[in-house]
Amino acid sequence: MASEQMADGSGGRDPGRHDPVVRPLDAIDRDILQMLRRDGRASIRSVAEHVHVSRANAYARINRLIEDGVIRGFGARIDHERAGQGASAYITLKIVQNSWRTVRDQLSRMPEAAHIALVSGAFDVLLLVHTQDNRALRELVLTKLQAIPEVLGTRTLLVFEEEDLGPDNP
Repeated sequence: MASEQMADGSGGRDPGRHDPVVRPLDAIDRDILQMLRRDGRASIRSVAEHVHVSRANAYARINRLIEDGVIRGFGARIDHERAGQGASAYITLKIVQNSWRTVRDQLSRMPEAAHIALVSGAFDVLLLVHTQDNRALRELVLTKLQAIPEVLGTRTLLVFEEEDLGPDNP
């Protein structure tokens, strides 16, 4: 998701690199992740106090989580309606076989795209978008998405209401 990427867009690691070795997370790592999910702006000091480790240990663990690609970046949770994006939709796409990377790259350059997933089932890609209004949503579907040669078909599911289920919500 673009809103969770770091300022350089890399998410903290080389996007083409896929490390085969995944280091296991311990309880302290999981506590750090939970705290940062609630407040990505938490200071190293508050993280260290929360998980009962030294500041140096907390700093080293967070850096390792970033380097390992566990933490892909830090971002803000947005109220899309208040930000002038009054229309949200999930759009399903059927795409040409073996074109996922090409389609993903094109979708990720669209500012309206909030989440892109390759999925199994009756369609191939699930795309969450936020637009100014239904007219802008219509234009996105009809002129941008359906113009991608690898897109064979789309279906649009309009979001009437949404709830952020982040860890700090009841």
